[in-house]
Amino acid sequence: MLARAFKMASREKKIMQILCSSSFEKQLKEILSEYAKEDFAATKNYKMYLDTIILNMPTKVQKFKKSIYFDDENIKDIEHQGHTIPFYYDPKKEVYLLLGIVKNTP
Repeated sequence: MLARAFKMASREKKIMQILCSSSFEKQLKEILSEYAKEDFAATKNYKMYLDTIILNMPTKVQKFKKSIYFDDENIKDIEHQGHTIPFYYDPKKEVYLLLGIVKNTP
């Protein structure tokens, strides 16, 4: 089940979709709740910057490295302030699926 979907047109007039899995939404909600207890303003900034990264993901897909969690060339990782966000990219359909968000371990 997908919790949220974004659609946008690329320069080539193709429709790209960024989909969020329910796991991603649940994990993000837990992270934001934890951060909000400490500093609500910082939590808001974290979320806004994360949204910017996600919305710009299609233009930078080649920049992201292969996921450390999956053995698939189409699954890549986004690093963001101590967290890793694995996402699946389907180049034929121009679909991006955010699989989850996990805290990096030292």
